Amino acid sequence: MIPWTAPWFAPWRAAGERVEQAWRSGTPLHEALNTGCHESPVQFVAQRALPEGAAYEQFIFETGQCPVREGLHDFFNGLVWHAFPRTKSALNRLQAEAIGRDGIAGKRGAVRDAITVFDENGALLDAPGPLWEALLAREWHRLFVELRPLWAQARLLIFGHALLEQLAQPRKGLTAHVWAEGPSGFSGEPDAWLAGRTTAQRLQGKPFAPLPVLGVPGWWPGNADFCFYDDPLVFRPRRA
Repeated sequence: MIPWTAPWFAPWRAAGERVEQAWRSGTPLHEALNTGCHESPVQFVAQRALPEGAAYEQFIFETGQCPVREGLHDFFNGLVWHAFPRTKSALNRLQAEAIGRDGIAGKRGAVRDAITVFDENGALLDAPGPLWEALLAREWHRLFVELRPLWAQARLLIFGHALLEQLAQPRKGLTAHVWAEGPSGFSGEPDAWLAGRTTAQRLQGKPFAPLPVLGVPGWWPGNADFCFYDDPLVFRPRRA
């Protein structure tokens, strides 16, 4: 069972519980996603629909069908397609263009690498300027301890479906790649905000900042003890 009461799952709970209930009742996952994700621009199909040797991203772009494997990884990917249809479509288009130009063999290239990082582990942060400054500087004690009261004015939204899957069984080291183009955050409708920034030029620069998600105040009981942040394997200083 997915712990839907966890704070990182709050934005996903309504659709997620509906899809999970159908799935746990015996409905194949792709069918459960089609029933529960009405806003998705793709039709979810069984994994066997993907022809042998075909590139997954290009198949989605050309057919409008998204192959699904049974499991939490594709479960959360389907939920993200539902909540971020414009962004997921933009990422898929950029992937397909790169594959069409460069093929699927050899190096993936900077844009495809960046898309994979964000698609799997990305997040959006809406927060006051001082929090952004501390995050970009990787000043973890300042971010999570000195500026702790400011987190009441912040909103962190997990986008990456692999990270959502991992958070079903959380561990301290889980880290999001927050979309960071300077000290600013998303506002209004997050899908429209992010889709408007999803360009090859921006992605090539990997505009991401690492954020250990269980360090967020209120997201994990252990971080109420500030010794939680003394772990250098998780809260790593910025490289010189």
